[in-house]
Amino acid sequence: MRAQDSATDSGAIAVATGTGTSATHGPGVGRPTPRAGSETSPAPGTEAPPHTAGASAGTGAETSPTPDMAQAAPARRGTLLAALGVVAFSLTFPSTAWGLESFGPWSLVALRSTLAALIAGCFLLAVRAPLPARRHWAGLAVVAGGVVVGFPLLTTLALQTSTTAHAAVVVGLLPLTTAVLGSLRTGERPSRTFWVAALAGAAVVIGFTVQQSGGALTSGDLYLFGALLVCAAGYTEGGRLARVMPGWQVIGWALILCLPFAVAGSAVALPLEPVHLTAHGVLGLVWVAAGSTFFGLYVWYKGMAEIGVPRASQLQLAQPLLTLAWSVLLLGEKVSAAAPLAAVAVLVCIAATQRTGRGKVPRRLPAGEPRPVRS
Repeated sequence: MRAQDSATDSGAIAVATGTGTSATHGPGVGRPTPRAGSETSPAPGTEAPPHTAGASAGTGAETSPTPDMAQAAPARRGTLLAALGVVAFSLTFPSTAWGLESFGPWSLVALRSTLAALIAGCFLLAVRAPLPARRHWAGLAVVAGGVVVGFPLLTTLALQTSTTAHAAVVVGLLPLTTAVLGSLRTGERPSRTFWVAALAGAAVVIGFTVQQSGGALTSGDLYLFGALLVCAAGYTEGGRLARVMPGWQVIGWALILCLPFAVAGSAVALPLEPVHLTAHGVLGLVWVAAGSTFFGLYVWYKGMAEIGVPRASQLQLAQPLLTLAWSVLLLGEKVSAAAPLAAVAVLVCIAATQRTGRGKVPRRLPAGEPRPVRS
């Protein structure tokens, strides 16, 4: 009877002090000095004071993570994945310029989509990925039309008359356009600070890239603005789908959806457009297919699912500056001394958008929408 009473008292003391002391300690043995404000144990059946729970968190006792701790790791992971996507995308324009040394614009786009779809198909078969639900095919069609066909084709046509520096104007506007469409489509409501930082970043990028291109409009501008709209729509829809299915499957099934058209386009374009194989041309084709189209979009959509479409889109503010850096290193284009200043300003704007949080999202999903799953 005394042993039971002793164990009961010791257990009560361990809970009351919140020190993580084992209940096997006897009365007065190994008992730590009580904290201020917690000298007395709570009466049986009552809860410990609020500060008691905080005390236990500071000891070796296991406690459940706070909401901030639980959200920090996915946010960091999502930011890293989206940033890797931006690096992959920044190589797209220089790689396309290389690819045009060997292929015509229509051939390059068709071959790019065909190779990327074959890579995606191998992955889907290897893991025996199930077919997407019928309600997702319309969204996958938007992704396919925007980022698999529309953006590559329109930017490739534009690069026949525009430099990569001038084409970077599209990427300068893309983050803001994607954030707006993403907010409308997914229901996320970023803060006012987010929008101020996003507008400031877009203004810096546009001003810098226009200054680099001399401020002159080219015949490819119509293609570039069309590419801006279709790509923003594809990013937004893909980011939404990546919340309910693995991100790599979003781009994988979108590529498969385009495969018949890509094969047909290759069969028609290759005989009509001259082909002059060079090392640059082959490397450019391989990168835009495997790097930009498959790997880049895979990590991009996975990152979007973690941190939301608006926040992920603002990481692309760094893409034009990265593209300009690649154009200097790979294509020999010249960039003014204003580049470092623009880079610093853009990084400040990106940091501001990332610190504003994911934003408010609707508590209820749209009718018929499954609950999000981890990709």
